[in-house]
Amino acid sequence: AIADLRLDHMDDNTVKNVIGLGLRAAVDTLVPGCDATFQQSFVQQYRKQWFQSESSSLFAGVRATLDICRQHNLLLGVATGKARRGLQRVLDETGLVDCFDATRCADETLSKPHPQMLLELMEELDISPEQTIMVGDTEYDMEMATNAGAGKVAVTTGVHTPERLAQHAPMVTLQKLAEMPMWMAESGLIAP
Repeated sequence: AIADLRLDHMDDNTVKNVIGLGLRAAVDTLVPGCDATFQQSFVQQYRKQWFQSESSSLFAGVRATLDICRQHNLLLGVATGKARRGLQRVLDETGLVDCFDATRCADETLSKPHPQMLLELMEELDISPEQTIMVGDTEYDMEMATNAGAGKVAVTTGVHTPERLAQHAPMVTLQKLAEMPMWMAESGLIAP
């Protein structure tokens, strides 16, 4: 999208840093002060590129981890910077459509790190912040959880370094989501 719109080159770290934000918040971060017409052009170019890209795949152990959570009757939700159309595509491609009790997307509510997305999920699922753990791989996920009063589990599979994630005092930092069931059992959150 940056190239299609003939913007000045942005280094990989600058672009990667917006991963996790909603698309409009990402554009505002990359091109501060842009008007609504430019933002819409950027969003259209990005979506055109994204929907032409390869299909989505899961990290190793994700499906098994979700299945373990479901077996222990844990409620599962998704709070994503993706638009509804993008999330639906990912859920369809990965076979996870029926795994989640509730989902929120950045085109439906305020984007991370604002807590609104997570607060809406907690309200829909009728759970309190004390009953909620946000699992995320960006500092935007960690900030959203902090802002909503929820617990945090950091996973280092994203673009933000373990050091950046650690600044938000997560309950634990995992190298991969597949480590989650063992941590939950050790923490007494599920039966071993």
